[in-house]
Amino acid sequence: MNLQGIVAVSGKPGLWKALSQNKTGFILESLDAQKTKLVANLSTAKLAALDEITIFGYDDDIKLTDIFEKMKAALNVPEAKEDGKKLRDFFREIAPDHDEEKVYASDMKKVVTWFHLLKDAPFFNEEEKAPEAVAEEEAAPADGEKPAAVKVKKAVATTAPKAVTKQPAPKAASKPKVVSKPRRAE
Repeated sequence: MNLQGIVAVSGKPGLWKALSQNKTGFILESLDAQKTKLVANLSTAKLAALDEITIFGYDDDIKLTDIFEKMKAALNVPEAKEDGKKLRDFFREIAPDHDEEKVYASDMKKVVTWFHLLKDAPFFNEEEKAPEAVAEEEAAPADGEKPAAVKVKKAVATTAPKAVTKQPAPKAASKPKVVSKPRRAE
């Protein structure tokens, strides 16, 4: 499962694919049928990359990708509109060590909704490749061919940049000093 570049945006329903990055944020495209474009400003919107999301567990946090893998193997994945008790029973089945006090019904509904959005996408069923493997695969020539130039793929960052240190504001220009001319002795 390759969820690289798939994000959830706070305040926006559904999931989004990061297309590119500009100075102020990311250009996103919705994964639904409308393919709506959105420019998410990093100063106002919060983005969460799906491949970095975890769910509270008793011992360790559980990666969302691991839960999606178990959901793919499950025969009957409930709809998000199901009763909270049915969702809790389903989560006990696929993630038995999740912390039931910290994982709310709304969290489970969100995970199930995301799964139903992603299950038919082609990237959801492919294996994730490491960046080094992608570079080696593209650089390796076939038998009898000349080596091709290595293509470097720029990965789209899906998290906000680290805090920027604030530069001190330039001091306001002070009034120029008036220098008096020396007087001539009379």
